[in-house]
Amino acid sequence: MADLDPGTLVTLVTIIVAGVGIVIGTAIPAIVEGRAVLKALEGITRQPDAAQDLRTTLLIAMALLESTAIYALLVILILLFANPLLDRIF
Repeated sequence: MADLDPGTLVTLVTIIVAGVGIVIGTAIPAIVEGRAVLKALEGITRQPDAAQDLRTTLLIAMALLESTAIYALLVILILLFANPLLDRIF
């Protein structure tokens, strides 16, 4: 590890961080989306008259939650394919 040039070391660390980041960046929103659906379904079973309002609110919340996973994917793709850290080394 000590005889790696800085470019290879940054690339290696970036790949490892990207792998961990995509796992965390997609797992956490998926868990939160599941909990949101669970709470919405509980609300619909308690108050069937409010089902339309709960469904609309749930769809908006799901879109916002999914956008965080998309932002994480975007940052990971930038780190993998257009790594701005490599410009600082050379």
